[in-house]
Amino acid sequence: MANAQASGFPQQVWEALKEGNRRFREELYLRPHQDAPTRFAMRSGQHPRAVVLACSDSRVPVEIVFDCGLGDLFIVRTAGEILDSAVLGSIEFAIRGLGVDLLVVLGHESCGAVKAASAALREGTVPDGWQRTLVEKVAPALMTARAQGKTDPADFERAHLAGVLEQLRERLSGMDELVASGKLGVVGLRYLLKDSSLEVLETYGVTA
Repeated sequence: MANAQASGFPQQVWEALKEGNRRFREELYLRPHQDAPTRFAMRSGQHPRAVVLACSDSRVPVEIVFDCGLGDLFIVRTAGEILDSAVLGSIEFAIRGLGVDLLVVLGHESCGAVKAASAALREGTVPDGWQRTLVEKVAPALMTARAQGKTDPADFERAHLAGVLEQLRERLSGMDELVASGKLGVVGLRYLLKDSSLEVLETYGVTA
């Protein structure tokens, strides 16, 4: 993302991420910013150009998916991209404190959290322990999707991601103003395990 770091514009950062994913899919990796001089330079501070809220799923390693390196991305990962106060604070820090140009919410195909919530709604059972939180956080979006007649797991994943984006817009103060002023872009993506491509679901402040 060297060109994206120099640009400071949401659209150019987004284009750099798309290009990195293309390289990953085609096995033309650059693996940038992973050498010793970069590691040494990173000691003085970080200047990532995008914050990514992603699922914790081990099949979706964010830096690899976008062919990025040290200092390129500020990443927050939870199962199912679940939001809580710590996650919101981390994203707010990236936007306000680090001045990132792009916020990416990265869901994916075959999401375990969405599957668990779907099973709980279908069977009327909820997991024990802290896993219950995942189901409770995901279930509302799935209930809305079901009420609209949707039954496809992919549609449930899309509905959940849309719900996460809506919550971010509601709960992160000033986010819409930053988008309107051109200082921040927002992208909602679904990563497809079958071919490593990105399904663009929603964008604000940038074009797909």
